[in-house]
Amino acid sequence: MNKQTLLLILLLFTGIVNARELEYNQVFFENSLMKKSWFYSETSYESPSFVLNIQGKLPVENKESFTPGNSLQLTYQSARKGQWSARLMFPQWRGKDFIKNGNSLFLHLYVADETPRTELPNISIELKNKKASKGLPLGGYLKNYSPKKWMEIKIPMKDFDDGSSIKIQHSEDIQSIVFQQAATDGKSHRLLIDQVEILPEECANQLPATPVLKTAKGYEQHVDLSWNPVNPEDVKYVKIYRSKDNIHFHPVAVQSPQYASRYADFAGLPGKTYYYKISNLDYRYRESELSPSVKATTHILTDEELLDMVQEACFRYYWEGAEANSGLALENIPGRKNMIATGASGFGLMALIVGTERGFITRNQLIHRLTKIVSFIENADRFHGALPHFLDGPAGKVDPYFGKYDDGGDLVETSFFMQGLLAARQYLNPLNLQEEQLRGRMTKIWESVEWSWYKQYADSPFLYWHWSPDYAWHINHRLIGWNETMITYLLAIASPTHSVSPEMYYTGWASQDTIAQKYRSAWGKTEDGSMYTNGKTYYGLKLDVGVSNGGPLFFTHYSFMGFNPHLFQDKYTHYFDNNRNIALINYRYCSENLKDYTYYGENCWGLTASDGPWGYKAREPVQRMDDGTIAPTGAIASFPYLPQASMKALKYYYRDCGSFLWGEYGFRDAFNLQEDWCANIYMGLNQAPMIVMIENYRTGLVWKLFMQNKEVQKAVNEIQTIKQ
Repeated sequence: MNKQTLLLILLLFTGIVNARELEYNQVFFENSLMKKSWFYSETSYESPSFVLNIQGKLPVENKESFTPGNSLQLTYQSARKGQWSARLMFPQWRGKDFIKNGNSLFLHLYVADETPRTELPNISIELKNKKASKGLPLGGYLKNYSPKKWMEIKIPMKDFDDGSSIKIQHSEDIQSIVFQQAATDGKSHRLLIDQVEILPEECANQLPATPVLKTAKGYEQHVDLSWNPVNPEDVKYVKIYRSKDNIHFHPVAVQSPQYASRYADFAGLPGKTYYYKISNLDYRYRESELSPSVKATTHILTDEELLDMVQEACFRYYWEGAEANSGLALENIPGRKNMIATGASGFGLMALIVGTERGFITRNQLIHRLTKIVSFIENADRFHGALPHFLDGPAGKVDPYFGKYDDGGDLVETSFFMQGLLAARQYLNPLNLQEEQLRGRMTKIWESVEWSWYKQYADSPFLYWHWSPDYAWHINHRLIGWNETMITYLLAIASPTHSVSPEMYYTGWASQDTIAQKYRSAWGKTEDGSMYTNGKTYYGLKLDVGVSNGGPLFFTHYSFMGFNPHLFQDKYTHYFDNNRNIALINYRYCSENLKDYTYYGENCWGLTASDGPWGYKAREPVQRMDDGTIAPTGAIASFPYLPQASMKALKYYYRDCGSFLWGEYGFRDAFNLQEDWCANIYMGLNQAPMIVMIENYRTGLVWKLFMQNKEVQKAVNEIQTIKQ
């Protein structure tokens, strides 16, 4: 084979791999989870002109829409010597970085009054570099002008490209769609806007097939619907219809088949019977025939049934939502569909065990999935036995998503994965030949991790987070507690093949040297806890160990999903008691609510790491690290520490916030009522702690399994012996 032929094959293969990644439609608005305003909008005006807004955002219209369940209100007054504008920004979240290139802007317009075509706004686009196009008359792109009916508007992208001020290379360069004053009539106008998107021209030649609605299961205030998967290349949305009498059906929602073949219809009332049908919509909104109807009834749930409900929904993230080739967990859904998050996958292993014990899947299904996972890991990229933070599912190769230096082993994510692997190994039956063989393969993966390599040099007092085959120790991040990495030191000490000295628990994790003190005070912005020990009192609670007043709650979750804090005490504290105090500090901070967030309180608490209105952030119970964003996993994964407070939070999140917060995989990642915002995504690092820590509260299952590993028992004993 000559070099030119080989190069062509490699290029073709690369194209195939990239083509498999999920390409998102470039949608600026389809529906709002929140019923008041659209977070991804901005309005401005100069009097005597005006545009209706809620805290600078466009209002949401909940009674009339093109695609259910809502649209945007654009109510404006265009006057002489005034101006107004309304901007729709492209909603972004982690992993939403493959965008379909479109050549036309589409939107659907409803003129709710007697506004003539000439008094409609102009429309322009704004690029990421902040350059803006000329304004185009919206009315000029309406072929048949029909007020009080939904009208499609199509604007070729080339019409915005004037060749001088802006040049559109790819539609993903477009950051905002802007509506702005055109006329000066001085009158008030009310428009509704829906399905604002940039799409390619191609269109299917035939109507999509009628979908098959498989199940409808009623819970307390919602109904879970599931259907046979459909091809997202042919079907843009599955449209959901609801009826109370099985005769009159009304559309209530659309669901993208790109990331789920189910929908959680939060009807909001128990004791009601509903009937459902679904249809398929293509990319021009042509609709298939409706499916036969399926019935479900909602009913009051006991506390135990509510826990079952949350556990099962979170379990689906790791079962139904897993990456197809490996069976491992995605970083977030929706997000990249090929990018495996290894730490979240370890959490997912524990979630799969719980799901099996709870009867969500059979043991045979679990064994099949575990075999698939082990086979993948055996052949995937590892770096001195350690896994990278992210792996490409189809290829099993490292994915340096966080930058070029993150192209090697990640010891912390590896420890999260191994925590789950050791719990799963213990769950398998050594008397069953198939399961015993799988146990042996898991043991080889565990024993292959060269924990001692990640000391960087022989007499290092610390472990290091990253190593790269191309950039070696460039990131140079020492592992120093208090944070989420205690499990890393525990497993490094526990390793039967490449262990580190038990003394590293104190010289590294709990170090009190100058390097460690500076590290802690730098991220905590305080000297409190800079010595690892703290000793101060916060909200009436003495904190033995912890930077500041304890930090985000995931510090008490990630290392302790398998590692039982009831069974560990070093010379500084007993870790169940210390974790419980951190959770209680968090609870009391939110209850005191010094920043006057109206929704904070005894039912709404739990600051931790999550998505947020302005991106991912580790939020803490201190004012500078509190922006009003609450992640349900904070309180719910704290069930072992504060069961009554956690149950109150669970009920509030479901019964009071469920209309926007509850979805296909349980609670969405986070919400912020101050900003009228809710995350579009579920995160792999946050769904599993809920199902696993609820189970540890209920039965102690995962704690028991992990702590039964003899290597773990030995490490715990060695550390506790040192303290004496």
